[in-house]
Amino acid sequence: MRPFVRITLTVLAFTVAALALPVTLGAVTLGASFENRYTQRTDGVAPRPAHRPHDPAKPTAVVVVGNEGAVVSDALAPYEVLAAADAFNVYTVAPEVRPVTLTGGLDLIPDLGFADLDRLLSSAAPDVVVVPALPDLGEPTTRPVTDWLKRQSARGSLLMSVCNGSGVLATAGLLDGRKATAHWIRIGGFDDEFPAVDWVRGTRYVDDGNIVTTAGILSGIDGALHLTERFAGTEAARKAADAIGWTHYSPGPSPPMTQNGFDAADTVVGFNTAFRWDKPMLGVLLTNGIRELELAAVFDTYGQSLAVGTTAVGLDGTPIRSRHGLTFAPRGTPATADHDRLIVPGADAAASRAADRYPGFSPVYLHAAPGFPFDAVLEDLVRTTDTATTRWTARTLEYRTEHLTLDGEAWPWTVTLRPFGLAVIGLLAAFGIRALYRRIRTTRRQPGPE
Repeated sequence: MRPFVRITLTVLAFTVAALALPVTLGAVTLGASFENRYTQRTDGVAPRPAHRPHDPAKPTAVVVVGNEGAVVSDALAPYEVLAAADAFNVYTVAPEVRPVTLTGGLDLIPDLGFADLDRLLSSAAPDVVVVPALPDLGEPTTRPVTDWLKRQSARGSLLMSVCNGSGVLATAGLLDGRKATAHWIRIGGFDDEFPAVDWVRGTRYVDDGNIVTTAGILSGIDGALHLTERFAGTEAARKAADAIGWTHYSPGPSPPMTQNGFDAADTVVGFNTAFRWDKPMLGVLLTNGIRELELAAVFDTYGQSLAVGTTAVGLDGTPIRSRHGLTFAPRGTPATADHDRLIVPGADAAASRAADRYPGFSPVYLHAAPGFPFDAVLEDLVRTTDTATTRWTARTLEYRTEHLTLDGEAWPWTVTLRPFGLAVIGLLAAFGIRALYRRIRTTRRQPGPE
């Protein structure tokens, strides 16, 4: 064999040896990181949602979720805005009434199935339909939702997508020939996937008549406030913004914003998803009367970081009702769930010290101080992970953090070094195999005894 070819093959072999372990183990962890965000419950628990009176004098707004789940803030943030405005009948709807897993393992029991909504409205269309991002975008499992959306649009509903919920509308063909926006991470891909749509960047939302689309995650708050303006006026929208603690409300057209893009520091998410094998698990205590945004802040912030896991628990494991009537089913109690820390969201829970019956868990009352619910969670995230992870999370949420102190460890150095350690192990193994091969080869070449 020629020396050049021998050297090339040797270099290639050692390169493969160096990459084998980090790529293989990283791929396994990476896949698990994304799959675990929507892990379905398997205990067969299916409580009924709470019954709420319907006021026929008010317009009806619904947040639709798919059978495979939805992004938690995309669904719950607009829901609380519209409920706090006190100008709508507000419900969550799904193809059927059974537990639907939102980001991070929060199980929502939809208020109504599609057939139930038809009966409630005497087959009339809801006035507003909010469409969150769905994890199974483009899969056959979204067909019940996209078919239903096409029917509601044809019957006169105003549709509002949140984040990559615009992909759901585009899949249904409802955005063809229209202006629309989406999350900054996906909008470039949508350009190629849905070329008939005029994708707009650098705005919180796009109003195109009977369809409104919003940018990433918490931009859904601005979109919902805009819908409140359209249906109930500026004062109702301002009242809702004050009620939820959103200080960025601006009446009228959507203000421009800086379009996010990928930065070098965003590589932190790759290390977190592929090599953070010791990802802490948080038990999140669900309590009656909790605000929907308080729940969304916990499950979405930790979930979007891809550095922390969450599991929903309850004081006695039974379903709870949120501030505006939604039903959530925990997956056990603090005593039975496997978790490293017990997180207790909600200002009311902090005031009542709801988790003090579990002193061995040292409960963390996130919302003991006033403020927008996401602030306290981001500040906890930076204390328990690092600044790079927290800033990535805030940008993913499309949330401004100038008012927060996000100073922690700069970078997850221990996690970052793991793939390099695996590469060294792979190289050492390759050198060992090479040395063993040479020894065996040399032994075989030696003449035997005469």
